[in-house]
Amino acid sequence: MSMQMPETERGYVPPSVRQFSVFLDNRVGKMLELLEMLEAASDVHVRATCVLDSSDHAVVRLVCDNADGARFALRQNDFTFSELDILVFELVTDGSLREALRFLLAAEVNIAFTYPINRTGDGPPAMAIAVDDHTFAGQILLRKGFSLLGEAELT
Repeated sequence: MSMQMPETERGYVPPSVRQFSVFLDNRVGKMLELLEMLEAASDVHVRATCVLDSSDHAVVRLVCDNADGARFALRQNDFTFSELDILVFELVTDGSLREALRFLLAAEVNIAFTYPINRTGDGPPAMAIAVDDHTFAGQILLRKGFSLLGEAELT
């Protein structure tokens, strides 16, 4: 089964997921405070975290299944954060991640970082990936048979 893709980047937007990078003081309990605050928000579930730590602060990368709700909660609770669109794709075989990275390398797509996504239900595992060109990377992954996920597929 093949999917028709536009020949140009114009007009094509791959499904993407919003990542929040939250700045936290490096103090005991701050990560728990952040996660409990998001859990208490209406219809927001954290699906992935990745922590970049230093001696006096940490940056917590978060993916939630409701970006608008997470953004509202972060603002209401005075957290400092930034946002970035990332790609999320399913890992259907043990070699899926390696294959995806090989395809992106061949196309000279720069990968900034990756981390796993926690999914509920029977779906296969998924990987978050930040790249320098979402449209091009999304086209490559789709053409190579990967399933890209949007926010709705994280629930």
